[in-house]
Amino acid sequence: MTSILLKNGEVINEGKRWIADILIKGDRIAKIDASISTTNVNEIIDLSGKLVLPGCIDDQVHFREPGLTHKGDIYSESRAAVAGGITSFMEQPNTKPAAITIEELEKKYSRANEVSIANYSFNMGATNDNLEELKKVSKRNVAGIKIFMGSSTGNMLVDAHKTLDEIFQLDHQLITHCEDESTIKANLEKAKALYGEDIPIKMHPIIRSEEACFLSSSFAIELAKKHGSRLHVFHLSTSKETTLFRNDIPLLEKKITSEVCVHHLWFDDSQYDSKGSLIKWNPAVKSDMDRTGLWSALLDDRIDVIATDHAPHALEEKRNKYMSAPSGGPLVQHALLAMLEKANLGVISIERVVEKMAHAPADLFRVVDRGYIREGYFADLVIVDPDTKHTVDKDSILYKCGWSPFEGHTFNNSISKTFVNGNLVFSNGQINEGSTGSRLIFDR
Repeated sequence: MTSILLKNGEVINEGKRWIADILIKGDRIAKIDASISTTNVNEIIDLSGKLVLPGCIDDQVHFREPGLTHKGDIYSESRAAVAGGITSFMEQPNTKPAAITIEELEKKYSRANEVSIANYSFNMGATNDNLEELKKVSKRNVAGIKIFMGSSTGNMLVDAHKTLDEIFQLDHQLITHCEDESTIKANLEKAKALYGEDIPIKMHPIIRSEEACFLSSSFAIELAKKHGSRLHVFHLSTSKETTLFRNDIPLLEKKITSEVCVHHLWFDDSQYDSKGSLIKWNPAVKSDMDRTGLWSALLDDRIDVIATDHAPHALEEKRNKYMSAPSGGPLVQHALLAMLEKANLGVISIERVVEKMAHAPADLFRVVDRGYIREGYFADLVIVDPDTKHTVDKDSILYKCGWSPFEGHTFNNSISKTFVNGNLVFSNGQINEGSTGSRLIFDR
């Protein structure tokens, strides 16, 4: 069994920081101590001056395979993920064909087993007519059941109230994209009346409005409370929505939880003039007041998880006018760096970044033996160099789409190394090919 000894790194884990050695044997962390003997160790890596974090778990990505692979694929986007310190991901079902049957879902798992450098899980997609198939989804082997209560890439809108009521009775982790479709359609018609087909991008948060988000999120929570469902609401984008969630009980006791994405914490509507459709997401990036409210809710634990909603599109697609430009953008390679930047600015502590990007998603989804630096856990680790800057440019971007909304920005930290299941998969700017991640397992 191969052994690797990481010496003298500053470990950040479970709210604490300390200098320690970490011994990796095979795919697990064998020992954590102030000083571990180098005897009978295959490889020693000195991490003096570096930070050692548990690998991030991104609970919301769109890697576009199958059917949309000109935008990205499991291989390309998992490479970008590990280069950004994300060692595990949970991918969404709106591909072509959509993962709305067990057969199609398992095809994605088979493909990831062949090519994914990061650990993986794929969510099952709900539709207006696949309830019987949803009942077959394993709680141990599948992260959750995704319900689009607002339209997004792919036609998977679930809008039949009777169907929603039945889905919310399922004994599984439910996940929702919440935007009220009728409100969005009405707002879009108003915008067309003003601008015709040439709607300016700044109208996006007005069309996909606070009201649309709140109506849908509150309806989903109402259903979850009615049926005692486990519900995780993806990508909150408004301050108003944060009032729907609790912070008076520990995460492990919550049945209704929430997530915020990096772009809603970083951008606001003042940047549409400069960034245009590159920051067009669903739900929309909204006001500075909303961004401030999201930060407040994240820090007081009404929001539980930070994720990316990584959703690459070809640049020529994004450069279309508003009505034709798709929503979504690539983020997995730069999400941790963006949050570490906020830590440098004093907005959030590094310990809390680790909590929201590693510990919390592991706890929320009950991921087995990941999300923490603990003896006996899988050796999913990210090494951060706080003294080396990283500039986002075309040469360093690993996304298949070849662009980033952070292009031109210089982060004050860099990702030095990433370990997945004890394998050094990324080191000093280079992907180390040859190993693949594992299917995530859930203790429920």
